[in-house]
Amino acid sequence: MSVHDLPAVNASLNALSAVLLLVGYARIKAGRRDEHKRWMLAAFGSSAVFLACYVVYHAQVGSVPFTRQGFVRPLYFAILITHVVLAAVVLPMVLVTMNRALKGRFADHRRLARWTFPVWLYVSVTGVLVYVLLYQPTWLL
Repeated sequence: MSVHDLPAVNASLNALSAVLLLVGYARIKAGRRDEHKRWMLAAFGSSAVFLACYVVYHAQVGSVPFTRQGFVRPLYFAILITHVVLAAVVLPMVLVTMNRALKGRFADHRRLARWTFPVWLYVSVTGVLVYVLLYQPTWLL
């Protein structure tokens, strides 16, 4: 594996995080608190590995220009801008939300999780979309 394989790894980790988040959400809605905790910790773990791989990749490669033209260009930048802004916001949200749960402050956890979950899910899904738009062949879109 080389550094150039990391974008695909990152997209896979983002997709995995999204799936884990959705399962964790379903578990808490079903009243399965212990299962919810395990799935959400797994989502945090996959997101943490993603972040490490992302930093390694961009430290080695730098930024990658988006060279495509047409309707996909403004679509890509709209997704990218919202993704980047919300990615910066979601990390402290996740840390505080998890901290509250791990300390047993469930009412406070629930209040913040209502915001954290959709933002985290959006960042995970749009991370996959950014990868597809930036690295996959143009015939896909």
